[in-house]
Amino acid sequence: MSDADPLILEDVSLTLPSAAGPVKILRGLDVRVARGERVALVGPSGSGKSSLIAVAAGLEQPSGGRVRLFGEDLARLDEDGRARLRRGRVSLVFQGFHLLPSMTAEENVAAPLEIARAPKAAATARAWLDRVGLGNRMRHYPHQLSGGEQQRVALARALAPAPALIFADEPTGNLDAVNAGRVADLLFELTAQSRAALVLVTHDEGLAGRADRAVRLRDGQVVAAA
Repeated sequence: MSDADPLILEDVSLTLPSAAGPVKILRGLDVRVARGERVALVGPSGSGKSSLIAVAAGLEQPSGGRVRLFGEDLARLDEDGRARLRRGRVSLVFQGFHLLPSMTAEENVAAPLEIARAPKAAATARAWLDRVGLGNRMRHYPHQLSGGEQQRVALARALAPAPALIFADEPTGNLDAVNAGRVADLLFELTAQSRAALVLVTHDEGLAGRADRAVRLRDGQVVAAA
């Protein structure tokens, strides 16, 4: 692997304050993700998986070490600079969907495209909703959609800008088995087609097994990577 890898974490640590004193969340992590690679982050609750994503995406400042996103050292960028670096290149999918309730499915998918001033944002949004099987639900608001449908809208929104790197934090965690399977199939199928790198947090060993490799965390440390 080279510096062209979209994500490199070197000796990354994260310590956060608490009422009981400083808490070490991440401890000397080394993780690399290659272009187009699908990596699963697995481990028990509290092992640091979601914190790793927050640090890797530049949403949380590490206490030590270095994070390089598309070759850029995030420590050299301010908040606006990190946002500019992510725009159009990094997408995030969360367990809780995070759709805007006042917007239709089409508007939710088009919003980040419009912010990035992409041409034909509405047409692109409609095309992606078709791809995730929601061509007949474009005008519906989130409260009119099932959980599985909302997560498919979130997937369309994440993939529509053609990002090079997608972070997905327990994307099937709030779904029943049938919808979880459908969302997982779409996630792996569509990232393979777009050749986007994927960093996936999951408790589901079956889902992790579909990734190119798994990085296992315990107590904020990497205990296995294969």
